[in-house]
Amino acid sequence: MKRKLLVMLISTTILTGACSTGGKEVTQETPIARSTITVENGIMTPEVMHSMGKVSDPQLSPDKKEILFGVTFTDIEQNKSNRELFIMNIDGSNKRQITSTAKSESNAKWINSGKEILFLQSGAIWKIDKDGNNRVKIGGYGNGISEFAVSPTGDKILFVSNIKSTDKPVDIWSDLDKATGRMIDNLMYRHWDHFVEEIPHPFVANFDGNSISNIFDILEGEPYECPTLPFGGIEQLSWSPDGTQILYSSKKLTGRDYAYSTNTDIYLFNIADKTHKNLTEGMMGYDTDPLFSPDGKSFAWISMERAGFEADKQRLFVMDLESGNKKELTSNYKYNAGSPVWDQEGTGIYFNSCVHALTGIYHVTVADASISKIAEDQVNFDKVALAGNKLVTTYKSMSMANEIAFIDKESGQFQNISKENNHLLSQITMGNVEERWVKTVDNKEMHMWVVYPPGFDPAKKYPVLLFCTGGPQGTLSQNWSTRWNFQLMAGQGYIVLLPNRRGTTAFGQEWTDQISGDYIGLNMQDYMSAVKEIKKESYAGKVGAAGASYGGYSIFYLAGIHKGMFDAFIAHAGIFNQEHMYMTTEELFFSHWDNGGAPWDNNPIAKRHYSNSPHKFVKNWDTPILVTHGELDYRVPVDQGMAAFNAAQALGVPSEMLLFPDENHWILKPQNSIQWNRVYFRWLDRWLKE
Repeated sequence: MKRKLLVMLISTTILTGACSTGGKEVTQETPIARSTITVENGIMTPEVMHSMGKVSDPQLSPDKKEILFGVTFTDIEQNKSNRELFIMNIDGSNKRQITSTAKSESNAKWINSGKEILFLQSGAIWKIDKDGNNRVKIGGYGNGISEFAVSPTGDKILFVSNIKSTDKPVDIWSDLDKATGRMIDNLMYRHWDHFVEEIPHPFVANFDGNSISNIFDILEGEPYECPTLPFGGIEQLSWSPDGTQILYSSKKLTGRDYAYSTNTDIYLFNIADKTHKNLTEGMMGYDTDPLFSPDGKSFAWISMERAGFEADKQRLFVMDLESGNKKELTSNYKYNAGSPVWDQEGTGIYFNSCVHALTGIYHVTVADASISKIAEDQVNFDKVALAGNKLVTTYKSMSMANEIAFIDKESGQFQNISKENNHLLSQITMGNVEERWVKTVDNKEMHMWVVYPPGFDPAKKYPVLLFCTGGPQGTLSQNWSTRWNFQLMAGQGYIVLLPNRRGTTAFGQEWTDQISGDYIGLNMQDYMSAVKEIKKESYAGKVGAAGASYGGYSIFYLAGIHKGMFDAFIAHAGIFNQEHMYMTTEELFFSHWDNGGAPWDNNPIAKRHYSNSPHKFVKNWDTPILVTHGELDYRVPVDQGMAAFNAAQALGVPSEMLLFPDENHWILKPQNSIQWNRVYFRWLDRWLKE
């Protein structure tokens, strides 16, 4: 597939002179600048997708008049990205770039009444004036700082840094000084894409405005991670309003216990006497996202009830810290709650919730647990910040990358105030996105998005692409991704089907729970129902299917049972052999819950599950299949993809495999992503268009 890439750099504000780092001059390298592409024929391409700025982490100034945020730019030729800091007025006016360096600035925070800004760069904390001048290094720690939060009183900094995960000596003989073997005697020795030799710990330091001092480890001597890996961040820790206490979320387990458990608790740490108190003891599922109330007398958090289940209902709780009494605020609410933010009065909480594949903003009153919708549209909203009678957040859709929104709390109306990618979006013709409800084999209604090619003409025929989502719990919602971009697929001439089959999370817990122990059942029939629905249309041509992770499992399973429904398959990071997967993945609680147990368990659910693993049906494969995988993927190890490809080759099924030695469960590096997309569309074009 040929694609012509025309890139020109827009000049950006360059910091003049040398940087100040404790009296030493530092010569700046060339930064990555914002780029534009001439979009040929208005069609989205992988190159156009990666040229869009990625807007993130808006921070309101103390006077609520300005917004500090970051934009990540990608240089495809250099195969790297870089994040710069911007400030704009709260109405979106006077947008200006305040950094322009060769290394990313992140985690930026206002300090000194909004006159200065702290941020991270290269694992250290730096300070800069709001106009971008007087750049000074505040300090670093150990192997680097990954995130930080300034106390409300401004005199302390809470930060996260990695420590060694064990003090166990390396088992090496003196005459084997070049030996590299790892000695392992317990589980969870690797996680996601790395061997667990370090874990994150939270630290507290005094801060005088210019330097940090008196640093100590909150979990001194404890072999537990905080924040919880692989996705937890600084949002798992919360300062009390008076800066004397910290709430934190941690799974205080190791080894086999850690691998099989989701029991993450909320702890209260007192800085003065360095004591810890477990506030959610006896609550056996995930307890995360703790947040002090404005008066510091209570806190809110997100809780899952069932032990060992990572996709249980996300409930919103509050607890009175003096009495220990807790109250669930969403017991009568059908959907998940997330990203809690106390309102200014401390009488209610804003939260995000995905309902019927749209993530809106909601508010719950603590006194009576009454819930009201604040804002919802054909977009996904993120966590909010309070600005008087307005809210500030980021939002996106299938047709728009992340931007910053200004929302009226009363009307729910919102506007894009960052407009980072308008110069590209104005050149692109997006496909129409349609909602449908499809009747399932058991007479239920299933939600499905359909994305049509730009300029869709119902009098013509178009190839159809079914997307099988991962998880297996999750939702196909109004999201924008450089991993699976549905407008990119539509832009290449495909009708894209996005069914929210059994197991997805925005339609009530019963719909979510159904898939556990039934990977081969109703959700597979849901996929068939989606394809049968679109095949009723005269414009539907050949049909392909693609998916990753559990979506890759779906591809491998459908390949053995579809009986001619599909003309081509693509599986990325897919589960092929469930028995082997159970014994090679890392977080065993996941497989144990969803599979009904271990391969050696004798209960009916486990026996049915493992006896119907996709590899057991490979003799039925007769449809062209492309397999892709990252070799650093320890969640779904690469030998799953290799086994599937080898089987296809042995059976004479047309097949190709694309492996990335430097990628994990996702394909993240810019040129790898573009290569992946070119192979992806070349395969689909070959089997669905020719």
